[in-house]
Amino acid sequence: MTFPEFPFPPFLQNPAKDLYIGGRSRLAADGRRFDTYNPGTGEVLASLARGSAADIDHAVAVARTAFTGPWSRFTPAERQETLLRIAKIIEERFDELAMVESLDVGAPLSRVAASKTAIGRVVRYFSAQALQCRGETFASPYQGNVTSMILKAPVGVVGGIIPWNAPLYSIWWILGGVLATGCTVVIKPAEDASLSSLLMAEVIADAGVPEGVVNIVTGTGAEAGSALALHPDVDRLAFTGSTATAREIIKSSAGNMKRLQLETGGKSPDIIFEDANLNKAVPGAAMGVFNNSGQICYAGTRIFVQRSIQQDFLSRLAAFTGSLKVGHPFDTDTVLGPVVSQGQLERVMKYIEIGQNEGATLVTGGERLSGDLAQGYYITPTVFADVTSTMRIAREEIFGPVVSVIPFESADDVLAMANDTEYGLGGAVWTRSLEQAMRMVHGIQAGQVWVNCYGLVDPMIGFGGVKNSGYGWKGGSRHVDGYLYEKAVTINAD
Repeated sequence: MTFPEFPFPPFLQNPAKDLYIGGRSRLAADGRRFDTYNPGTGEVLASLARGSAADIDHAVAVARTAFTGPWSRFTPAERQETLLRIAKIIEERFDELAMVESLDVGAPLSRVAASKTAIGRVVRYFSAQALQCRGETFASPYQGNVTSMILKAPVGVVGGIIPWNAPLYSIWWILGGVLATGCTVVIKPAEDASLSSLLMAEVIADAGVPEGVVNIVTGTGAEAGSALALHPDVDRLAFTGSTATAREIIKSSAGNMKRLQLETGGKSPDIIFEDANLNKAVPGAAMGVFNNSGQICYAGTRIFVQRSIQQDFLSRLAAFTGSLKVGHPFDTDTVLGPVVSQGQLERVMKYIEIGQNEGATLVTGGERLSGDLAQGYYITPTVFADVTSTMRIAREEIFGPVVSVIPFESADDVLAMANDTEYGLGGAVWTRSLEQAMRMVHGIQAGQVWVNCYGLVDPMIGFGGVKNSGYGWKGGSRHVDGYLYEKAVTINAD
């Protein structure tokens, strides 16, 4: 098979990529490197510097110096102008950014290209927030010329650990707050997908962000990620990833009581009532799982269907799922690309085997693609029926294109099953009844709930998690406040 030909992105003309610290590329302190792979072909894509604790130490020290250097003298208006310049450069270089992301993550190029507006919207939102870091004044209870106020100031050096499923988008949930408030940052991208973060560092430098404000240390979670979480001079840590890793980060944060924002796993419920418009609910619920090949934390992987419409829903879901083309990310007809790595492929295929062994019915999918795509990490989108809430495929996060369809009788039943999980990241309901919709909105235990849609995220509102899906808010004014601390000031002018 001949895949569509595209000019190789200029950024990857030299496939050896180093750490980005203090505004320049640097080798790892011990000189080690590791390979990153193209999920679409299984071939080596680039060689990355393998950062260690020594490199994290260096990056944090540089970020601390930058925090008190020229960056500290940028006014809120200047930070806003800088973010707007970044947004403009992202637009100008988006074809290259999208191609690097597609090659690195395996997401269809057409899908990444379509995210241009969403990423620009996030950056511009945070540019506006640069002017919103304001405190309060109070009438003083004391006699005389006394003024009391609360000021807000940047917390300092931020550590950011971002996931591999959508780094081009995910990085801005950290950089946005950092650059809007005047903090500095050390980013540790996922080892499976670091390239778009390194390219974004070039964009930020071109926009005039001072050296050392943004630093990128590639490497493994066990080495670079752990060192960043433990570092005593990191004031705040933002993390997106597994619940197990988040628990270790919480332990590591105790050393200097650093602030945390954690977005972790999910096993989100998507509830289909018998009065739902199935012409919208079927594709909406399906893509609530299969979008990005199921590699989204809030994917609605548990679809609860009212028993009276289950067979109709299942037949429609199977037909829609079978129509989704799985293929090379550069093929314009591709809807689903590969999963990110060989390890993730093996994990998902193992869960498909577990589901069948548990007694679930495999309705469609469940296969690794062969033929011309055999060297890539491709899995056909998979639907299981006859699933019970006790099965592992209904309880554990798979992070792949696998959905469990579970029947329910009543609203009481489905709420109990929806909330019978350790997670609480997202949830959705499809119904024509406003009363039913609001009952689910109030009843589902999750940081975000959608009604008659799935996965829409507004940076002005943001999202978060409850239970083992983490804590801290991404987006909105609460997000920006997380990068600031408050100080009470009392002035006696007499």
